[in-house]
Amino acid sequence: MTTIGYLGPKGTFTKLAVDTAFNREEKQSFKTIPECIDAVDKGIIDIGVVPLENAIEGTVQLTVDYLVHQVRLPIAAEIVVPIQQHLLVREDFIGELSDIMEVHSHSHAIAQCHQYIHQNLPNANTIYTTSTGKAAEFVSESNEPIAAIGNKLAASEYGLRILQENVHDYPNNHTRFLALTKNKDLVQINHPIQTEKTTLLITLPSDQSGALHQILSAFAWRKMNLSKIESRPTKTGLGNYFFMIDVNQQYDDVLFPGVQAELEALGCKVTILGTYPVYHMNI
Repeated sequence: MTTIGYLGPKGTFTKLAVDTAFNREEKQSFKTIPECIDAVDKGIIDIGVVPLENAIEGTVQLTVDYLVHQVRLPIAAEIVVPIQQHLLVREDFIGELSDIMEVHSHSHAIAQCHQYIHQNLPNANTIYTTSTGKAAEFVSESNEPIAAIGNKLAASEYGLRILQENVHDYPNNHTRFLALTKNKDLVQINHPIQTEKTTLLITLPSDQSGALHQILSAFAWRKMNLSKIESRPTKTGLGNYFFMIDVNQQYDDVLFPGVQAELEALGCKVTILGTYPVYHMNI
């Protein structure tokens, strides 16, 4: 049976994405994103599902940096799910919002609810956890006047009460998750494909005038639509960057080889991180 790993424990948004996208597979949780990616690389699990980007907070840099600098795994699919953050407390909590002394959650979840916390929880310290599920678990085991930010699955899994729903600052809150695997045929998602995408990693030989313009021009004159371009440090010194570029189409035998050849002629190194379907889930 195919085994799918995810950022755990129970009640995380990654687990919610996995449960929505996959049905019959065996599922295994991991404490951190690197642990999940390493498990795929070592063959402990078949597929790893990790968060990549949130509409409010932006890119999950740990995922990008680990995939680029530590373990290169092919991207087999992208799963997009709506994110609804709720304020969770123990069932026996009887105080007011002002009584809550701590709010626990993943750093991205805290950031997604920054204004809500600022305006409604004046006495609460924010405590970062490895995941929203871990925050819910901690609150369920505490007798202190504390709360977690998480989803309805976390509330159900850990016996918590939703004190306030939808505490994220912006309504159109979605997160992109990547399915990573060495065997693309194992990824069986029975949902309509929204679009196709190809992700490239491009490294410049040195900081040179007009380099980014030349890279973008290779796509522009071929009328290839880019949905995202992001620079990240190569970790070799200040001013040295690589670019991750998402192209809204499948890899083909004409356009992409042409782009690669053009960029390599400029001295760039081009790596295809994956060409894959994109699924939008309704939860």
